[in-house]
Amino acid sequence: MSLKTIAVIPARYEASRFPAKLMQDLCGKPVIVRTYEAAVNTQLFEQVIVATDSDIIYNEIIAHGGNAVMSVKEHDCGSDRIAEAVENLEADIIINVQGDEPFTNQADLQQLLAVFEKDVNQEIALASLMHKLEEEEDILNPNNVKVITDLSGNAIYFSRSPLPCNRDREVDVPVYKHIGIYAFRKAALMDFYNSSATPLELKEKIECLRYLEHGKKISMIVTDQASIGIDTPADLEAAREMWNK
Repeated sequence: MSLKTIAVIPARYEASRFPAKLMQDLCGKPVIVRTYEAAVNTQLFEQVIVATDSDIIYNEIIAHGGNAVMSVKEHDCGSDRIAEAVENLEADIIINVQGDEPFTNQADLQQLLAVFEKDVNQEIALASLMHKLEEEEDILNPNNVKVITDLSGNAIYFSRSPLPCNRDREVDVPVYKHIGIYAFRKAALMDFYNSSATPLELKEKIECLRYLEHGKKISMIVTDQASIGIDTPADLEAAREMWNK
């Protein structure tokens, strides 16, 4: 049985580290438009929706022929914004494409969807991506959320601190950056929406910790594609360089 899949791009106008970053120019179009078009071009989804609190972002997506909805409620995190957008839509799997990830590619999204196609017992609540970090500067950077998994590839913990601690340098364990593209079962997403923020989520400011704290299973998929999430003006310059390549 095929699964009905929708992609939602949560898009806040105000960002604490880089205000209005989604409306910054990325080689001729705003970042949010580039991200929307990348998701549509994968041809994996029955719908792609931008869910936003901003008239500016809403109007920009509509002007480019896209599909956008205005959030009715105020939201502290992307999962809540997505949940409101899809609450009354029929869907099995919801993919959260971050608005500041314009280099989203089809192969990675197909890997996420394959997790649920293989999960006949419906044990997996979410699937997400991770990429190996090589440089010490990247490992120490708190803007890079790190993730560790069990031997089956399911997330154990996410942190802004380096994970795991490099106490024994003779043991070679890679450090992985969590790339914030999620695939949810709709039921797991709505459970999140109807629950309160959890202690570790609040401490680390990482929303996916709420799923772990409630015992949800998150399958992590390794990608070789180094993603550029645009959190700072320097990230935007790097994205422009990558786009021009």
